[in-house]
Amino acid sequence: MNVTYENHLSRTEARWFAIYTGFRKEKYVQKELTRKGVESYLPTMMHTRQYVRKVKTVELPLISCYVFVKIKQPKYVPVLETEYVHGFVKFSKNLISIPEREIELMRLIVGEKLAVKAEPTTWEAGEEVEVMSGPLTGLRGKLVRRNNKREFLIELENIGYAFQLSVPLNMLRKVDL
Repeated sequence: MNVTYENHLSRTEARWFAIYTGFRKEKYVQKELTRKGVESYLPTMMHTRQYVRKVKTVELPLISCYVFVKIKQPKYVPVLETEYVHGFVKFSKNLISIPEREIELMRLIVGEKLAVKAEPTTWEAGEEVEVMSGPLTGLRGKLVRRNNKREFLIELENIGYAFQLSVPLNMLRKVDL
């Protein structure tokens, strides 16, 4: 039985790939990749943590142990040789590139600050919805649940992860299938 695997690595076109890093080493890996001249992206979110005597805001990766690199074939080995890089993320042993649109989507998600008043509706969980205004315009997803009368959570499938976003109701519309 002759099994062939997909490999989206190209000699001429730089493409996005996800790499596994050591736990809490994402920022270090990104800094080292930049030093090597490798374009990389680490989506982060601000989180507020409350301790007994203080409140601290920290910047954490959106996806733990992941950094995204945009490379051509000659940069493959230098990325693997970077300290705390454990390997490329593969799907069923296939090295699959991540579409530029999904990277841009992550950039929009982590940069999004929504503060819009919404109105109630009768939508149900499981319905397909599309964002109609704001930086996420055109984004489609599945309505997961009503968070309250003002917001919804939508589930978006990208790079093998599901992102749940809180989106004001007046920014959504049903998608006719």
